[in-house]
This record gives sequence, structure tokens and C-alpha cells, in this order.
Amino acid sequence: MRVVETEDYELIAVLNKPVHDLHHSLYPDFFQEYNLEAVKELFRKQMDKVNAEFLILEDEEETVGFAWVETRKYDRYPYKKSFQSLYIHQISIDQEKRGRGYGTYLLNHIYQLAEDKGVNEVELDYWEKNNQAEQFYNKHGFAKSRQTVFKNLKNS
Repeated sequence: MRVVETEDYELIAVLNKPVHDLHHSLYPDFFQEYNLEAVKELFRKQMDKVNAEFLILEDEEETVGFAWVETRKYDRYPYKKSFQSLYIHQISIDQEKRGRGYGTYLLNHIYQLAEDKGVNEVELDYWEKNNQAEQFYNKHGFAKSRQTVFKNLKNS
């Protein structure tokens, strides 16, 4: 197995489809249906950002997953200390390859990447109904630090 950085936004867009489809199925009022061309354009633009990195996980030349991470710098304010984190926007392993340690391997690579950058915190968020993500991140020791809530005024 190996993790490599990529600028192949077309590949990332294709690898993103299962994540996008899951989000759309869980939250159809929030997520649009997957549109390859629109998603390719999104990732093309994201790859221009200096703090964004796109990683692919390969096993014997087969791409089995990807991650989109970003180094974030939080400024100091009178009420908050400054800090940096490595933020995981998305991480996904091919549905047929799950449960074989690929996600753990990719996550360990992300931890090493953060350490190499001198960053002590890896953060992420996931959608409330995404039980697979919740179980995976709980297994890896992620703890809640904030809760995001909303109220839909249209349905109240």
C-alpha cells in the first residue's frame, strides 16, 4: 500500500461519487444529485489552494480510496488561543474494500502528515446520519469538541 499526493482532479471527482451519493441519500434536501462535471470543476479549483492536499491510497496499483485535507491556521483572539490543525474534508474507501484496514492506513498517513507539518490536531466533521463515519472515527479516538445544530424555518 502507498499514499501519494495527486493533482488529478478528475480522478478525485470520480472517487468522490460514493461519498456524494451517500450524503445525497441521507440529506436529499441539502445535497444535489452528483454531477461529474460540476464536481470536477470544484476539485480543480480546490487544488489551486496552497493549504489543500489530495491524497490517494493505492494497493498494488489499484486506487482504493482518497482523502482531501487542508492545513488550517486559527488566529488568536482575546477569547481564544491560536492554533493549527489538519482538517479532513473528506476521506473515503471504495465500498467493496472497506473493513480491510485501508481507512486506518490512510488515517495513519494523515496523522504522520500532520506531525511532519508540526501540527498537533487533526479535525473533521461528518453528517449526523452517517453512522459508518461515526463508528470509524470513534474507533480511532476522535472526540467531539463542538456540536453544530440548525433549525429549518421553512418546516417549523
